[in-house]
Amino acid sequence: ERIAQLSSYGVDYLLIIPFTKEFSRITSRTFVTDVLLRAINTKVLVIGYDHRFGKNREGSFEHLKARSQQYGFEVEEIPQQDVDDIAVSSTKIRKALEAGDPATASRYLGRYYSLTSTVEQGQQLGRTIGFPTANLALPEPHKLIPANGVYAVWVQVEEARLSGMMNIGTRPTVNGSKLTLEVHLLDFNGDLYGKTLTVEFVQQLRHEQKFPSLEALQTQLAQDKQDTQKALLPQKDS
Repeated sequence: ERIAQLSSYGVDYLLIIPFTKEFSRITSRTFVTDVLLRAINTKVLVIGYDHRFGKNREGSFEHLKARSQQYGFEVEEIPQQDVDDIAVSSTKIRKALEAGDPATASRYLGRYYSLTSTVEQGQQLGRTIGFPTANLALPEPHKLIPANGVYAVWVQVEEARLSGMMNIGTRPTVNGSKLTLEVHLLDFNGDLYGKTLTVEFVQQLRHEQKFPSLEALQTQLAQDKQDTQKALLPQKDS
């Protein structure tokens, strides 16, 4: 997903270096000489204001500035980014998502937080109550999944961007125990099995609940659909 984001910003080349134990022991000086200079012949380097690198996080902007003069490359520092007078950080973004607050996470990111996965076979229970869902495979362990609950979302299906509502949880109404990711598309009829979907989280509608019956769940889902339409209406042209 990060690669796709970078590509959308016009990045032509991307170098990914696995963070192994051996790599973690490289000094900041060695990183500059072996990676920045010999490997990729850096001419201009742009880093965040709190960026640290090298063994024991010894490298800093000041370190790079000194090395840049020595080795003939430029270095630029991106200052702290504030949103509503709050310093943006990856920790704050993670906490917002873990609290079920994708709206705050989106303000910090400057875009919707998204999740990309493949549609897999489900139990097709949603079809029986009028709300068929696409069941998404759980992403890789390092991918942060927002807090359990129901969300208003945008869903990218091939070239189409569709409105939807997504449930993250264990489906307690039917005594489920495993975490599932299910998305209902509001204006779609078709086969999604095997397709890759990108879900953009706009707003949490409610927390996960256990209902006394499928009929009660169906009634709530109808309300969730209305709430989703209201939540996405102002975002239609975003």
